Amino acid sequence: MLRKLFVVLLSLFTITGCQLESHRDSFMASQTPYGRYDQKVTYTIAHLKGTNNSNMPEGDTYENNAYTRYLLKKLNVQNKDIFEGYGVHYSEYVDHAILSKKLPDVMIVESLDDLEYLVENHLIEDLTTAYKQCASPRIKDMYASYDASILDNVTFNGKIYAMPETNIDDGPNFFWVRDDWRKELNLKEPETLDDVENTVRAFRQYKNADGLMADTSLTAGTGFSSEYLLNLYFAANNTYPKQWIERNGSYQYDSLNEGAKATLSHLHDLYQEGVLDKNFLLRTNNDIAREIINGKCGTIFGPWWVPNNPLVDAIKKDSSAQWKPYLIKTNGNATTYHSVNPSSKFVVVRKGYKHPEVIFKIISVIFDYLRYDNKDVDDINHYYEINVDPTARPIAINVDYQDALKRSYYNITKILNGESTKNIMAIDVPYANACKNYLAHKKENSAENWAAYASRIEALGLLEKKNVVKVKSGYFSTTETMNKKMWKLQELETDTYLQIISGSKPVSSFDDFVAKWKEQGGTAITQEVNNEIKNKEKTSS
Repeated sequence: MLRKLFVVLLSLFTITGCQLESHRDSFMASQTPYGRYDQKVTYTIAHLKGTNNSNMPEGDTYENNAYTRYLLKKLNVQNKDIFEGYGVHYSEYVDHAILSKKLPDVMIVESLDDLEYLVENHLIEDLTTAYKQCASPRIKDMYASYDASILDNVTFNGKIYAMPETNIDDGPNFFWVRDDWRKELNLKEPETLDDVENTVRAFRQYKNADGLMADTSLTAGTGFSSEYLLNLYFAANNTYPKQWIERNGSYQYDSLNEGAKATLSHLHDLYQEGVLDKNFLLRTNNDIAREIINGKCGTIFGPWWVPNNPLVDAIKKDSSAQWKPYLIKTNGNATTYHSVNPSSKFVVVRKGYKHPEVIFKIISVIFDYLRYDNKDVDDINHYYEINVDPTARPIAINVDYQDALKRSYYNITKILNGESTKNIMAIDVPYANACKNYLAHKKENSAENWAAYASRIEALGLLEKKNVVKVKSGYFSTTETMNKKMWKLQELETDTYLQIISGSKPVSSFDDFVAKWKEQGGTAITQEVNNEIKNKEKTSS
């Protein structure tokens, strides 16, 4: 009888011990960056996807791919996509979800206004504790490499309500040239904007090529850099449209700068001549990409990453095409460009979701553990090798050091030179391998290998060797009057700029635009911006 009682008590102790162990594991998982949940955690998400299934291999989906499989294995978490959308379709879904107050567990919002609305209406979770406990030390260090505003923007009454994306410093746009054409026509390597224009003229005359392609937005806003923009022309006149730049002790909206007027006048002349593509007002980005891929365009402005999109497709169609980046001087021997908003996307968690910490765990695994511990990364590395878009990740944002490109360039260079790979990010290994394959003339994935080398070595190498100067943009938030009137002022600005370039309005109409901009709310906005900057400086001092 006593023996039976002992067995029963031992069994109860064992069961209780297992339950306690399971509870402890679950507790540890919710309070550490890499702890694995004992039971699978599923979260619903609105997925900001890419085009062409993000270039994932056949059979992979946004719920079942190299990233989601790794996260399931490492953390025991799984996304359930209740919406998958690209561009404006995603933005429309977010608007509807916010207005209806029916949010998925996890969602990316793309404006501070939306984030403020969600906080004010108590629709999202306080993430302060989740950030402290489940963002890895290296992730916190990445955030710390930016201006303090990157976390200040998501902090309300001392509490963190979103996980911000980090916008790394992409540097200025390059002038990308069909270098096989340039050599054939015996043209000099372009260094100045005059050289740019002479190259375009020669390509039009002897190759029947398009004029210089341009996006109708003309210049970059405060977020990511983009392709087909004309920032360098404005920078040559010490002007940075759409940015708040300090001039004579106060911050001014630089689209009103006299340098913009001079630039627009010159661009009008180029448009009239055909050096600037005469059809640019009608073209979409997809249309421009088609012209490039079909060999009708031999010159574009674009950041370091354009070999990955769209130039890689041009190389796939015509392997004889040779695209090369050139850094163009804008001020003396220097190339100037403006800084960008350190964060333009924010990940939020629905109020009441049981595991708000899951977003920081996912980011810690993808952008720290996977990148630096180099464990079981073959499938992920293969994605980099075949140019899978980052939107394949369940949470389609990026978190990295502000100087990530500099780090990557030097890491890949070390690998190519046969130096030690200790402490090198796992992400740089497949890029280095692709560069090696390009230099060895490997035929498999030859276009992708070229894209890796052109972007990570040729383009980034120029940024390290040349005189590049960053001009600080001073304000990225939204004032009260901006919320009400900035959209109308932006419309006025866009219309004026495009009409002057196309000749629909004379250059002198720029002065009318400046006067209207100030009268219709711009003066009040300028005062509010300067007041907010001064208050912020007082608070931080």
